[in-house]
Amino acid sequence: MKTKIVNFLIPMLGGSATSAFAADGALQDGGGPLVWFFIGFGVLVLMVQAVPALVLLYSMAKAVFSPSESSTTASVTSHK
Repeated sequence: MKTKIVNFLIPMLGGSATSAFAADGALQDGGGPLVWFFIGFGVLVLMVQAVPALVLLYSMAKAVFSPSESSTTASVTSHK
């Protein structure tokens, strides 16, 4: 069983290493304007979602570190 796994993994790992060397020429291009638009749009979405998260974080921290409300107990007196 162990030899079957080794005989399967060696060609799989060797075959995947050759494609890493073939992709060298694609890294010289800076990307088109649509690639930068997509990256900018993703950053914009993250920033828009971060605003409510920061507001919620601020309100939670404010509630945790604010002094607790003192509860007063009402005394009941009976009139006879």
